[in-house]
Amino acid sequence: MKIFVRERVKATDGDKRPRYRVVGVQGEGLTIKVKRIRKCELKEIAKHTGAEIVYLERDGKGSEGKKD
Repeated sequence: MKIFVRERVKATDGDKRPRYRVVGVQGEGLTIKVKRIRKCELKEIAKHTGAEIVYLERDGKGSEGKKD
């Protein structure tokens, strides 16, 4: 099982808000019901389910998906 996440744009180091968004889950038997999640929570879920966490890369510009 894999859990795909990406780092939120507005989250920074030292913020007391969840930093990651779950983009998708591959496999069966896991339903995540939150929009944003903390790294420690991700690691705990992965430890108990045997899932691998996949951190998706961003382009750094935020230009993906925008029309020119």
